Amino acid sequence: MALNFEKMQANGDDFVIIDLRGRASDIDPSLVARMGDRNRGIGFNQLAAILDCDDADARIRFWNPDGSALDACGSATRGVASKLMREAGVSSVIVRTNRGLLPCKRESDELISVAMGKPLLGWRDLPLSGELDTLELPLAGSPSACSMGNPHCTYFVDDVSQVDVETIGRKIESHPMFPLKTNVHFVEVMGRDRIRLRIWERGGGIPLGSGSCSCGAVVNGIRRGLLDAVVQVECDGGVVTVQWDGSGSAFLSGPVTPVFKGSWFD
Repeated sequence: MALNFEKMQANGDDFVIIDLRGRASDIDPSLVARMGDRNRGIGFNQLAAILDCDDADARIRFWNPDGSALDACGSATRGVASKLMREAGVSSVIVRTNRGLLPCKRESDELISVAMGKPLLGWRDLPLSGELDTLELPLAGSPSACSMGNPHCTYFVDDVSQVDVETIGRKIESHPMFPLKTNVHFVEVMGRDRIRLRIWERGGGIPLGSGSCSCGAVVNGIRRGLLDAVVQVECDGGVVTVQWDGSGSAFLSGPVTPVFKGSWFD
């Protein structure tokens, strides 16, 4: 049986969308892992499934390429929103994720913004293994942590080009302090309104970009007093904008581009 999909990318952060509206079927994690294999499958950083929803334009579920589930993905959320707006001929939609109801808006042809929800800052919210100050964790380098629906651990460094992202990222991702593992960021502050960001993504490795990681990195930078409320985030694949007032929802804005459509036969 064929499963239709659409692949998109946001500054090189690639994801696959499967539309399951009107269908009773669900996605099996083993299927996600087969599809996510870049050599034998489609390849992606995340997979998003669009589902029917009573109180929003659609509900979205997310998976990493290893088949593990996650609650937030800024790039794929914007991709689904772009698809929904294109189909309905509208400039705004509301989608439901495990983070709640997220308003999305088309700023221009490819530029899509989404309210990513209020960052979670308590140690139980990430969660951490014990009661710790999330502003400065007791790890070498004193990183900060928060949750955007998925856990984020942010290191602030002088020169991000000198960081061994894979070695450190892999080690911290599975540190006992993070029982559900964590995304790991390395941030070079280029100004109060701009950062350079490199990422080790939980369950995925090193991506060219990540919407939720961009939000987590900026939130932690604002908490540390290093950044203003609106920040340009320069990832390996391009630039997104994150806005946070220190208390409410974080807003993510950036380009989303369709790549191709296809059918998966399994």
